[in-house]
Amino acid sequence: MKFFTKPAILMGGTWRDECTVWRVTLLARRSLGHTGGMPRKSRAFPFGRSYTFLENNVARSGSVIAASYTLVGSILLLGGAGYLVDRWRGTAPWFLLGGLLLGMVVGFYELAKTVYRR
Repeated sequence: MKFFTKPAILMGGTWRDECTVWRVTLLARRSLGHTGGMPRKSRAFPFGRSYTFLENNVARSGSVIAASYTLVGSILLLGGAGYLVDRWRGTAPWFLLGGLLLGMVVGFYELAKTVYRR
């Protein structure tokens, strides 16, 4: 016996009661004309048009994406170089902070150059 199914819990019934509930539900759905599948659309989805829009958006945003990667890359590269110089020279955080600051300046310069060019 299945006591821990949804209809059995809700109605306090047994497996036979569960089967009766499912049969009644199925018969009611069939009498309303529901076939059990997804409703069909009258026209096909326009994949060609959506692909064209995607292609145009990617082409227009290519320079902005490159500038954002330059921003992140310059911060990581110059910050990493500052960290390595700090470890080599034994000067605690100074070259790291200088590298991070220089990376931010270079990255934002490239970003501003890309944005103002448009």
